[in-house]
Amino acid sequence: MVETPLVECVPNFSEGRRRDVIETIVSAISSAGVNVLDVHSDVDHNRSVVTFIGTPDAAAEAAIHGVKTASGLIDLHHHQGVHPRIGAADVVPFVPLRHISMADCVALAHAVGRRVADEIDLPVYFYGLAALTPERHNLAAIRRGGFETLKQVIASDPYRAPDFGPKQLGSAGAVAIGARAPLIAFNAYLNTDEVQIARNIARVIRTSNGGLPYLKAMGVLVGGRAQVSMNVIDFRQTSLFTILEAVRVEARRYDVDVVETELVGLIPQRALLDAALQYLQLPLNVHEKILEQHIGDVTGNYQEVVFE
Repeated sequence: MVETPLVECVPNFSEGRRRDVIETIVSAISSAGVNVLDVHSDVDHNRSVVTFIGTPDAAAEAAIHGVKTASGLIDLHHHQGVHPRIGAADVVPFVPLRHISMADCVALAHAVGRRVADEIDLPVYFYGLAALTPERHNLAAIRRGGFETLKQVIASDPYRAPDFGPKQLGSAGAVAIGARAPLIAFNAYLNTDEVQIARNIARVIRTSNGGLPYLKAMGVLVGGRAQVSMNVIDFRQTSLFTILEAVRVEARRYDVDVVETELVGLIPQRALLDAALQYLQLPLNVHEKILEQHIGDVTGNYQEVVFE
């Protein structure tokens, strides 16, 4: 029996305020025959994160539909938000889920990137494991300075030239397309509006400044509260429990506390279980004690048991 490959795609669009625009983009994605699992929009970031799954061919078509639709509806000359961005369809990552390799997702990202450049006439940058040069593995290097800076240098600076597409930016900007492992977008809100405190905490805990491995972080103001906005690159190496404890330790230096956390998009079940096990100080083999796991192994149904 040949198993059907399943890929996840999590495009980020530079629109989190106009509901009609967001719905139009999501509708375009859905029309390609994929399953949209989640849509997360934020007015302060002015950004929407769409999570969908499908076969590689369907995921490729859905991604192109989303990029094309967003490019026609979002003008970055009039876009403001606290999140860095270079494009209307800012990033389009592909994640292997089942019966597909990371190498296959890299090839998928490259194929989609070429089509975006040829069919939509957008500058395309490959990042993550799909990067064509080592310095573009890190998405932050591509987005440095945002749309405004890239618009000024894309034609003159060979280091900022796109991998495919025109060497100029229009109202839709550019798009970064990549392949990566599952990423967890995890944010912590502080009981203060002093955004500099969040920035200081982010600077201490993130990998680039010698902090925790596999963690990106920045401090922003969201809804009048300071937020430590984080991307967990590999939760198997640095758990959510470890990250949150580090944020709390640093926050206490400023006499503030973490009052709430949030997820942007979806999260692997294992990441939550690992965090719970660390908090409860249980051994890792407690996974073998989970009731639903055993029921699923016997019946094929892994749904949560709901008790009256």
